[in-house]
Amino acid sequence: MNKTIRYSLAASILLVSSTTLNAETMYEKFMQMEAKMKQLESEVNELKTKNVELSKKLSSEQKSSLKDEDDAEDEEDEEETKAVANEADDDEEEADTSDEDDENDDEDEDEEDPKEVLSDLQESVEELSKATGNNHLKFNVDYRFAVDNLNYTMANGDTKSNDALLSNRLWLNMSWAATEKLSFKGQLAYQKAFGYRATNGFTPLDDFDWVTNENPYDGKVRVKNAYFFYHDSQFIGTPVSWTFSIGRRPSTNGHLINLRDDDTPASPNGHSINVEFDGASAKFGFEEWVSGMYIKFCAGRGLTNASSKFFSLDANGTISAMNPPYAEDPNALPNIDLAGFIFEPYSDGQYTFTTQYYYAANLIDAKIAPNNVFQGFDTVGDMHSFTASFIADGLGDGINDFLDDTTFFISGAMSQTNPQKGKDMLHAPGDARYGKSETGYSFWTGLNMPSFISEEGKWGVEYNWGSQYWRSITYAEDTLIGSKVAARGSAYEVYFTEPLVEDILTAQIRYTYIDYDYTGSNGFFGSSTGAAMKISDLPSAYQGYYVDKAQDVRFYIRYRY
Repeated sequence: MNKTIRYSLAASILLVSSTTLNAETMYEKFMQMEAKMKQLESEVNELKTKNVELSKKLSSEQKSSLKDEDDAEDEEDEEETKAVANEADDDEEEADTSDEDDENDDEDEDEEDPKEVLSDLQESVEELSKATGNNHLKFNVDYRFAVDNLNYTMANGDTKSNDALLSNRLWLNMSWAATEKLSFKGQLAYQKAFGYRATNGFTPLDDFDWVTNENPYDGKVRVKNAYFFYHDSQFIGTPVSWTFSIGRRPSTNGHLINLRDDDTPASPNGHSINVEFDGASAKFGFEEWVSGMYIKFCAGRGLTNASSKFFSLDANGTISAMNPPYAEDPNALPNIDLAGFIFEPYSDGQYTFTTQYYYAANLIDAKIAPNNVFQGFDTVGDMHSFTASFIADGLGDGINDFLDDTTFFISGAMSQTNPQKGKDMLHAPGDARYGKSETGYSFWTGLNMPSFISEEGKWGVEYNWGSQYWRSITYAEDTLIGSKVAARGSAYEVYFTEPLVEDILTAQIRYTYIDYDYTGSNGFFGSSTGAAMKISDLPSAYQGYYVDKAQDVRFYIRYRY
């Protein structure tokens, strides 16, 4: 590598330093440095390629004849670099080197590796970034304004509605790659209805941890995601790629549900799980042997049993416990834990087959007294869940542009309850199967197609069905009338997503219709809120409590940059 490249890099560092120090904001400084790094890397790679090609063409005699010309060019480059360096007062002494040092440098430079030079340059830029504010995070904004028209038909024929629920949703995304293999990602979330939201009394479940960032509740900014991510191309010397991550998981807007939400999918399959939780994951890739094959192990905690720091109060404000700070409370709910895996046996970029299994322990239900008084929660049992999905990202191969850009998916899922002794899951009191285990099933299919209006737009249609005892954990699904994939019955959906300003400002119109066959689709896991009773068989005294049909027409404008 000749002296021209080295001095060009040195001058570029000075230019980056000067530009960065004069930037108006810290964000601009880092964006400038990042752009300069990419430019320098491209230039070095290009020069390296040219040097290799030149070396192949020139004989040793030709190289000798060109040596004098190279020395002359090096002297010119040296003078130009000194002139640039003299403009930076802090580097003046370093630029005034002796002729003897230059000759030694010439000998060293012929042996330098461009990768080492780039590594040194990256370290210099990182040190410069630390000196100019130590701000390592990159931010981007995702804001959405939405208006929902909600309509419900109750089991007794009554109707309830909200003609225009206006809401704001803000996601502030942050990330930083500290090293080539280690990075951090986070997301702050805010979602609320316009102004103050009037409610008729206490609403204890709106801020439940599983849904706290997915419903238009209050004006608080909460942590939605926060985790570190480590990845490597080899595991213990084998060609198995692997990752490890721990923290507040990116477990919402997973595969399949992401299509209508116009989002990059999180790793879980949204058919059976779409909920916030904290935990860890480890993924192992076997792409060396089978295209796209990997297995990912996941574990998380949805509720922690730990006493308060000082003392606990009951619903009447009376001190009910005096346990040591954060010790386990024998009178409180036990830990809710979840563990499972995602196994993708094949994916070639167009066709993907994925399976998912998880086991959830100590699931809960609301305790509701006969006089309809809410008395907290009670543990009712455990649950198994299995899902298998097929995705075709493009129908056929080169048939026509429309089919090439169309995504088709089909998914099947099952759930099986395991009630604790003396408890029940999904049955109403008096049911002949009260306390028994039940298996539920669900089917989901859809098309995501190119728009007829714009090249970037997407239109989609989806249908899903669930059996009487189908049970998912999809409380964070972004559908205000309730999770459509949790429906014990049929759900239909059509959506149109179109760009307004490139991919920065987009708009969507979406229509969701749910026809329930059984109650409890959006409840918990016991006999109070999760009981699966046939809508048409409900006693008249209870028909006013249950939704028979639900509709949501949503329009949104979304800004992402």
